[in-house]
Amino acid sequence: MKAFYAEEQKRHDPKAFLSSGAAQPNPEKPERVERLLAGALSAGCTIERPRDHELGPVSAVHTPEYLDFLEHIYTRWQRIEGASAEVIPNIHPIARNGSYPASAVGQAGYHMADTACPISGETWQSALWSAWSAVDAAEAVTSGAPAAYALCRPPGHHAFADVAGGFCFINNSAVAAQVLRRTASRVAILDVDLHHGNGTQGIFYMRPDVLTVSLHADPVRFYPFFWGHADERGEGPGLGYNFNLPLPRKSADAAFLAALEVAFQRIRAFSPDALVVALGLDAFEGDPFGGLSVSTPGFSRIGEAIAKLGLPTVIVQEGGYLCDELGDNLTAFLTGFGGKTR
Repeated sequence: MKAFYAEEQKRHDPKAFLSSGAAQPNPEKPERVERLLAGALSAGCTIERPRDHELGPVSAVHTPEYLDFLEHIYTRWQRIEGASAEVIPNIHPIARNGSYPASAVGQAGYHMADTACPISGETWQSALWSAWSAVDAAEAVTSGAPAAYALCRPPGHHAFADVAGGFCFINNSAVAAQVLRRTASRVAILDVDLHHGNGTQGIFYMRPDVLTVSLHADPVRFYPFFWGHADERGEGPGLGYNFNLPLPRKSADAAFLAALEVAFQRIRAFSPDALVVALGLDAFEGDPFGGLSVSTPGFSRIGEAIAKLGLPTVIVQEGGYLCDELGDNLTAFLTGFGGKTR
């Protein structure tokens, strides 16, 4: 299987985030890349550098207002006397349908959902190369590859069309799905991250051409809290094209695989031409976030089960944080999917 990654993705190095009101070291560290690269190589992947696709594929799912913000906010922020080293919001609107603020502080609050996505001078380029990795993986699949892996870092599934959040800036899974739509009339996105893919859901919530399905820890007491509940089914033309499967905390392999079969039933009913897997490895029992309890062999079974759908598949890396087994979990998923032979 081909895997796509660019070294520029390591330059984004966020220092902290707020957790329950306390500053903590940010877990979305560049070291994740080394662990994931090792895991992909162990699965037999060949690593290729993506091309510079400019803004076209990204602007297909994100607003120009938001992309302009991401590109320029760090420089503007540095002009503020006494500002933090990284862009971190301190005010948020309670509604976003009114006027658009002119100040950098106001725009940060408008375009950043939380304090877990600090922006440094390297963030914009790292996020672009992450997205371009997803573009090349999707183009490999549209060109006939049965599957391809995008080592996307920073991740993307918490990014809405015009809002960053949860370590995410550009929604790589949405970008990949939109690229697949060039040749596929219908695309399904299956998100198996620990956390609900709220940004992906938001981008496609009113669209019937992309089915969004997410398995995740029940958000009633877990991030992202406000999205990911079972009654969120889509709106307007997209009603019935969003499907959430929240799982009880600490759910292990059996419960996850049972929910996956329910997800497959919905995906088969949609009859997509292609699939995007938003691959979070943070559902692991030893992940620092500790929300679910999938084992390393469990990831192999998840990969094998998804492969049986028989769909052209783009695997987009989402979460999965620093622990000794991070690379092993990726290897398990990819080899379960068929990574040594595809």
